[in-house]
Amino acid sequence: MGRQLATGHTGQAFANAHRVWDAERFLHLPGEGTVQSALLHSDTLVHVANTYYATVHFPATAAFLVWLYLRRPTHYVWARRVLALVTAAALAGHLTFPLAPPRLLAESGLLDTGQLFGPSVYGAHPATDAMANQFAAMPSLHFGWALMVAIGLIAATRSRWRWLWLLHPLLTLLVIVGTANHYWLDSVVAAALLCLALAVIHAPHRTATTALRGQEHARAGIPAQDRPELVGAGR
Repeated sequence: MGRQLATGHTGQAFANAHRVWDAERFLHLPGEGTVQSALLHSDTLVHVANTYYATVHFPATAAFLVWLYLRRPTHYVWARRVLALVTAAALAGHLTFPLAPPRLLAESGLLDTGQLFGPSVYGAHPATDAMANQFAAMPSLHFGWALMVAIGLIAATRSRWRWLWLLHPLLTLLVIVGTANHYWLDSVVAAALLCLALAVIHAPHRTATTALRGQEHARAGIPAQDRPELVGAGR
């Protein structure tokens, strides 16, 4: 609903797109076309990237929150609040800085891989898209949420392999840029907002004792809200 409030500012969205594109060239950031060119070497690879963009974003974040709610309730409260704050800030950005994605900017020379190879989550024309605001490129919630999922799982688990969760935001970054749905700077701004949210909402401290008690209570069928390790959930 928030994104729909920001839709319709076509002229401003394209003017901002030119500003972002010029700013990236001024900063000597790598061209988004480099990633897209790599994807275009294989129709299958492009289709996989489009599918990842269309289907992983919401389910992965939902699964992350459900798992935390069931297994790490204190971390769930923390992650939920961080995601809510980041999302609210992002929606404010979409309202104040409408931005056409690079796939709609002729100057970028990039293809709309969703429309050409499928699947696509957007309508062929922004003005007729009733389900989403295509001028909400900055910041990228795809990247912001993916990065929070990785950080949350790293903070809430103790496995030596937990750092591999960083592959999720890395893959997300390559996908959103390669499919021309976002600029590099969209992800930079999303990461900055997430850092601010994490600075404001501190992660709970999980000790070995509380972790063991959490597992014992889970096995005993004690509801999450009744478990004593919820100390600190109000942070």
